[in-house]
Order: sequence, then structure tokens, then C-alpha cells
Amino acid sequence: MVTGFSGRGFRVRDDVFPRGLLLSPLRALAWDAPDSVAALDVASLGDLLELEVRPEFLLLGTGAGMRQPPRAFVRALDALDIGVESMDSRAAARAWGVLRAEERWIVAALMPL
Repeated sequence: MVTGFSGRGFRVRDDVFPRGLLLSPLRALAWDAPDSVAALDVASLGDLLELEVRPEFLLLGTGAGMRQPPRAFVRALDALDIGVESMDSRAAARAWGVLRAEERWIVAALMPL
């Protein structure tokens, strides 16, 4: 669970993730997020999608404002049968908590605020 915000980053328990955050139902990892949403590609997510059970969708936090990810990024995830839900990173952090409380099997990539 994201427990708060710190500067442009995210707080998970006592850890702060200033450059971005990758979340799965199993772990929270520091992410050196691309400088812009336009630079996103599947490779920038590292091994986030390599779970035993494929996630329903990627919750994408696009920073301080909502931006659409590149079509090629969405198509690449769609080819893996993983949807993409984009919103600003604060909203995505809140949505993560709600969806995980419902035990949804999702992943998240939160760009700095």
C-alpha cells in the first residue's frame, strides 16, 4: 500500500521512492521512471509483468497530471492480454489500495509527481 507522498515520490511503510514506484501484489520496487510518459515502453517496466499469474491490467500513474501513454506501449501490453488504466499518480496510488483491497491481481507503475 502507498502510505503517503514525499516530495515528488511515494512512501510505502518507511521506504521512500523518489524516482517512481513499481508495485505488484508481491513487492514494491524503486523505479527509475522515464522522464516523460512519451518515453514509456514495456522494457522500462523491467520484470514487473513477469508474474506466475498474469496481471489483469497495469495501473499507470503518469505523474502530476493525467497523460495518455504511447499507443505502441498500450498495443504491446494488449498483445500480452494486459490492459492499461492511466491516471495521475496520486489517483493511481489511491486506486491501487482500493483494487488490492478487493484482491484484484494487478500491477502498477507510478511516475514521480
